Amino acid sequence: MLTRRHIRVKVMQSLYAMGQSKSDNLDKEEKFLFYSIEQMHDLFLINLQLLIEIKNHVAEYIEISRKKYLATNEERNPNTKFVDNQILDLLERNIQLKNLIDGKKLNFWDLDDEYVTILWNEIKDSEIYKEYMKTKVSSFKEDKEFIMDIFKDIIAPNEKLHEYIEDKRLTWMDDLPLVNTAVLKMLKKLKQTKDENMSLPSLYKDLDDKDFAKNIFRKTALNSVEFTKEIEGRTPNWDKDRIADLDKVIIRMAICEFLKFPSIPVKVTINEYLEIAKEYSTPKSSIFINGILDKISKEYQENGRLNKVGRGLM
Repeated sequence: MLTRRHIRVKVMQSLYAMGQSKSDNLDKEEKFLFYSIEQMHDLFLINLQLLIEIKNHVAEYIEISRKKYLATNEERNPNTKFVDNQILDLLERNIQLKNLIDGKKLNFWDLDDEYVTILWNEIKDSEIYKEYMKTKVSSFKEDKEFIMDIFKDIIAPNEKLHEYIEDKRLTWMDDLPLVNTAVLKMLKKLKQTKDENMSLPSLYKDLDDKDFAKNIFRKTALNSVEFTKEIEGRTPNWDKDRIADLDKVIIRMAICEFLKFPSIPVKVTINEYLEIAKEYSTPKSSIFINGILDKISKEYQENGRLNKVGRGLM
């Protein structure tokens, strides 16, 4: 689920916070970094749980309507296509999802069920829902496409939900685009099955990614003074106080990858940090950072400081 770029962003944010607070407790800051990364997985889980809670909300409403003393024929014999949706059923029966939600006590929608109602009202008023409910039965393919459509077009962009998520955990808004993409990828891959033990996507693609997060954080932090001198030595026309603190963090991380990560190509490092700068720093930062990193990488290559293997120098 987690991409290398998002790992870099999380490390960048931790190093920046560490610098602002002038903390030198590396173990404590590393622990917070991994806690922040783990919270991303929590956000992924509560998004899946939200789909289940919307289904349960509708099922409860249908049951109450059926028991009305003067229930209409439509209320006694409702179209249950939504609550019978095979994708929602797969999620609800998934043992791993249930255990993770219970184990982490992620009972957000029990406590704040008004957001379930808000989203359900938007869903039932949508053309997507009205088209879907024109029939009473559907294929697995239709069920999947419907759930993906309502998630992508109604749930993911909902501003009320965004406000709620930001209030719960500030860093979640940065994580939301990646998490929403991960939810859609998972839904797309679902196959028709009765397997309650279907595995959910893991937070890290593999152990190498987790090691990368730890190593880029520690190696950048421990060599911060040395890397800062590298920056200042190549910016003679810039007062060091004029360089944005976040830009310094980004450049230090890139230098760390140049010197300490022989398997990562120089071009990959530069491209990754330029994209991060465009999203998180000042409008002119990416141009400044590109110039510095290009200059540094060429000098390192000329004087033999680049210890790259394989495609590393390409």
